[in-house]
Formats: sequence, structure tokens, C-alpha cells
Amino acid sequence: MSRLASQAQVLLAIAAALIGWQLVVTLMHVPVFVLPTPSLIAAHVLGNIAQMLGHLGLTMGETVAGFALGSVIGVLLAILVMQVKPVEALVMPVAVAISMVPTVAFVPLALIWFGVGMSSKVAIAALAVSFPVLINTLTGLRRPEQAHVDLYKSFGAGSLAILWRLRLPAALPSLANGLRVGFARSTVVVIVTEMLGAYAGIGQVIYQATAQMDSTTVWAAVALSSMASLLLYAMLVGVLRKTIWWN
Repeated sequence: MSRLASQAQVLLAIAAALIGWQLVVTLMHVPVFVLPTPSLIAAHVLGNIAQMLGHLGLTMGETVAGFALGSVIGVLLAILVMQVKPVEALVMPVAVAISMVPTVAFVPLALIWFGVGMSSKVAIAALAVSFPVLINTLTGLRRPEQAHVDLYKSFGAGSLAILWRLRLPAALPSLANGLRVGFARSTVVVIVTEMLGAYAGIGQVIYQATAQMDSTTVWAAVALSSMASLLLYAMLVGVLRKTIWWN
């Protein structure tokens, strides 16, 4: 099946689900505060488009910034662990211990340390992203067989040359997996952090609408953030496919 046909099937499935949702809610007279119809949600988005896009832009900006920072931290830590063996005994236990705790558990600390502005969201997103990027990158850096490393050494290559010419290219597919996982995590933790403490953003919209029992606004915010996240994720995957074309 071609990619175009597969995408068409996905779009048809989404359209069928929305039509079914509309019919069920309308025919069963489900109260709006329980479950609004897709048409009502769409009308709410269009009627408040400027305000909603402002909140969405802030949330996506925090997500991208935290994702970028966490990715850089994860890659640098992986290289450091790979190149300096004693560092592994220091970094990995701490990284694993932090990863065993849900990232949202650190949200109150992030709000205390960095405030309710953008910095706390970027910090918590970076924390969520750095571990999967670290683990996947480190796995990729260790992928080359010792025979290949010995071959490079026989031609006089040092550790940095082996890292640049052998280990990093071998690590790119694993790094790509870590980036995909990390991006999904960054979106979630940013919205949760905004719900717990923020001046604006999609998470704050959801929090305030929930307090007012305004399910239409909640669904509108969820729908917008989902579509924006999917768009950014698709862009990331597209860049990775072009960059790591052999994987």
C-alpha cells in the first residue's frame, strides 16, 4: 500500500469517527457539559481563534525550546559517558534514578526554582527529553563492533576521530528514536506544568475551563494542541527521514 493510500485511510477513519461522534451526541441528546459535538468545538475554536492561537503558540514554543535543550543535554551526556569511562558510574545511576520518578513529580520544584513563566516549562521539558535521548544515543554509540574500532585504530585514528567518523554516524538511527520519544514526552509535561502554574498557555486554558465546567473550551484546547503537536512531530520525522536516509 502506498503512503498516499495509507494517509487517505487515516483521514477517512478520522472523518468517520467525527461524523459518528456528531450523530451519537445529537441523537442521544448528550448535555454539552458532558460531551460537546465536533461542530460546536470547531465553532468555539473559530470564534476565539486569536486568543486560542496565542496560547497555543506559547505552549508550542515552550515545547520546542525544552525539546531542543533536552536533546542537546542528552547527546552531550551520552558522548561524555562514552568517551570518559569513570563518568558513567556518576551519570547513569543519577539519570536512571531521576527517570524512575514521573517527570510531573518535579513540576512543583521547577515552579519554585524557575517561577511560573516560560523557564519552568522549558526546564521540565528538557528533563523529560534528556533521558530517552541519552539512553538511545549511548546505545547507538556502542553499536560499532570492536573489530571496526580496531581497524580505525590501526590507521592511526584517535578516540575523537573514531567518535566523529564511526560512532556518531552509527548512533544516528538510535538518536532519531530517542528524539521521537522525547518530543512526545515534552508536549505532555509542558501542558501539565502549565495546568499547575502559568500565566498563559494551552494547559492554563484547560485548567481554567475545567474549573468553570466549560467542556467545550477544554475540548477545543485539546484538539488544537493535538493538531499542533502532530504537525510538529510530522516535521521532526520528515527531517529525520531526510537526514538519516539509510535507516
